[in-house]
Amino acid sequence: MVKVSEIKKTKWYLWLGNKYVIFILLFLTWMFFFDANNYFFHKELSDDIKALEESKEFYKKEIKKDRAFIDKMKDSSEMERFAREKYYLKKENEDIYIIEHQDSVE
Repeated sequence: MVKVSEIKKTKWYLWLGNKYVIFILLFLTWMFFFDANNYFFHKELSDDIKALEESKEFYKKEIKKDRAFIDKMKDSSEMERFAREKYYLKKENEDIYIIEHQDSVE
């Protein structure tokens, strides 16, 4: 059987038994898990920041597409073409026929 005095003389016991090492381990454990600004809280915030930056890039691309569309709609002929195609608008005394193919109707 191993005696307590022999265990106290081992290298790992002397190193871990040091009061400064114990204090540092306790401090790091507290900061990593229990503090208000712990690792998990920072990881969650970092993930939120990443998601917001991705949505920021998405909206920048959408704004760019919308600006191009607005510039295109400044031309009256383009605006008329868009209104006719999208909203089925027509001029007076004009008939519009919508042709639907058999495979597109379901």
